[in-house]
Amino acid sequence: MGAHVPASGPAFDDPRMRGFRSRATVEQVWALLDERISVLSEEEVALGEAYDRVLAADLVSARDVPLFDRAAMDGYALRGEETQGADGYAPAVFRRIGEARPGRAFGGRIGPGQAVEIATGAPLPEGADTVVPVEVTSRAGDQIQVFEAVPPGRHVSRRGEDLVAGSIVLRAGRVLRPQDLGVLSGLGLEAIRVVRRPVVTILVTGDELLPPGTPPSGHRFADMNGPMLSALVQRDGGLPRQIGPVGDDREALGSVLLDAVRDADLVLISGGSSTGPEDHAPALVAELGELPIHGVAVRPASPTGIGFVDSVPVVLLPGNPVSSLCAYDLFAGRLIRRLGGRGVAMPYRRVERPLARKLVSAVGRVDYARVGLVAGQVEPLAIAGASILSSVTRADGFVLVPADLEGYPAGALVQVWLYDRDPVES
Repeated sequence: MGAHVPASGPAFDDPRMRGFRSRATVEQVWALLDERISVLSEEEVALGEAYDRVLAADLVSARDVPLFDRAAMDGYALRGEETQGADGYAPAVFRRIGEARPGRAFGGRIGPGQAVEIATGAPLPEGADTVVPVEVTSRAGDQIQVFEAVPPGRHVSRRGEDLVAGSIVLRAGRVLRPQDLGVLSGLGLEAIRVVRRPVVTILVTGDELLPPGTPPSGHRFADMNGPMLSALVQRDGGLPRQIGPVGDDREALGSVLLDAVRDADLVLISGGSSTGPEDHAPALVAELGELPIHGVAVRPASPTGIGFVDSVPVVLLPGNPVSSLCAYDLFAGRLIRRLGGRGVAMPYRRVERPLARKLVSAVGRVDYARVGLVAGQVEPLAIAGASILSSVTRADGFVLVPADLEGYPAGALVQVWLYDRDPVES
């Protein structure tokens, strides 16, 4: 399903049981992804299914909106110049000759001294140029008194005031919001052309893993990464499909991987990406396709890898849960959003706050530091402990410490990427 042409990569340097000889920088990984990955093709969806989808092309209005002059207030349509000088002592007097309602126009033409009772949204009668709000009038039978001067054009919504035929309504790449769907409906569109959602296969590996939600048994425990990654893929506009857990068997894993790339736009392999004797995924990807990146200068996700099999991108995610989340946030999520036309920026709110205490890091790698927000300050929670997923559930967000810094001193202003969509500060 992917439309990515692989380039020939270097021979695979197997790091099992000896470690990585070198690591790519975070910026190098981003550059590779941005160069090799392009937006997917488009598809047509019904208006009611278009929320949160990415518009595939500029949308141009085929007609004026509104299509006619209409009342912007409840009251009376008349000639505004005839209210000049009207006040509470000398009201302007008009004769009511009919009514206009939304979807039902007044059939005649307004002449001097005449008024048509009108409701908001109703077509403005021919000959009228103003709507006088009902609040500044009184009525006795068909006689209308107006107690305030209302100039011509007041309280009238003109044809094309909202949109002019031929104008661009929404730009390509826009993630459609609820109010956008209202506009599209008003234009009479039943179907919308959007970017196809990336199909993402999540291949979970590990002899020690049980299916998600399974009680621990002996030395085996339930997979945590699969449910987390599925939710992240959905958040970023992808369609997740989970396979596994698959055991640490090289032949079985290779067979499953080949099946996975046949009908996916992207494959995420969770686990088996590091330097252990059972970490088969990197060698398999290199053998079946190419693995231009394996090992990244980032903590806690250094065993991350980026490869291509049958032109489909494959991201090797560490099995440790926090490492997996870090690698997803920095790399896999970026790739999914790019495929789906959403841009590459992380979908987290950012705030700038002072550090409550020193945040220690090491030069030469980016640190993904989990933090809390307490009394308006940033409290570092952890950098080490890649398998302790609870550190992320306790965290309000994370700070990215650049590779050229040894951290930040207490009191330094830092940018915090917030996990929650709503304010969480205490």
